[in-house]
Amino acid sequence: MPRFGRIIPALDEGLKGGTPGLLRSLARKLLGLFGWKLLDLSERPARAVVIAYPHTSNRDFPITMLALLALPFRASRVGKDTLFLPGAGWLLRTIGGVPVNRRESTGFVERIVAEFAARPHFNLVIATEGSRSLQPGWKSGFYRIAVAARVPVLLGVVDYASKEVGLLASMELSGDEAADMTRIAGCYAGRRGYRHELAAPIRLL
Repeated sequence: MPRFGRIIPALDEGLKGGTPGLLRSLARKLLGLFGWKLLDLSERPARAVVIAYPHTSNRDFPITMLALLALPFRASRVGKDTLFLPGAGWLLRTIGGVPVNRRESTGFVERIVAEFAARPHFNLVIATEGSRSLQPGWKSGFYRIAVAARVPVLLGVVDYASKEVGLLASMELSGDEAADMTRIAGCYAGRRGYRHELAAPIRLL
């Protein structure tokens, strides 16, 4: 069964000093000021594939960044290996970038699975829709990676209907694609993006 997130206070009275604590407190205050409630899990796995749905607007980005600071939650993303040049590559890795060779059509899943095996703490954000424009379904990469790496999937959300942002649920995948996608769809039921008519149906392509 999925483990669901809960709303946590916009202000954390337990934070005492330190730059990270101040940034976290400021991010929570800003979310509260704009009317957003923060969702978090009582326990987060050390390694997970992270998806965010629905993603229909550029407005999602600043809200998501505030949520990542407010939790706090370190998440990595993949990028073209050609961007990881000397100097710039160090910076991209520092902020969580993982270089991949997009010129080759094979080996992507294996490359990311190896990253999971090599790191005790690793949360990788995967764009399931691949675009803010309407798509017929979700790309299957997140699913294949999570199953092969034997890590859970964290369901992230920016829900404009309830103004809740953060981690909605944690789910272990069974390998039964139809059953797992039905469970994921159930977790996202009623959650709405800024332009929800552009949200892709929750099914694997």
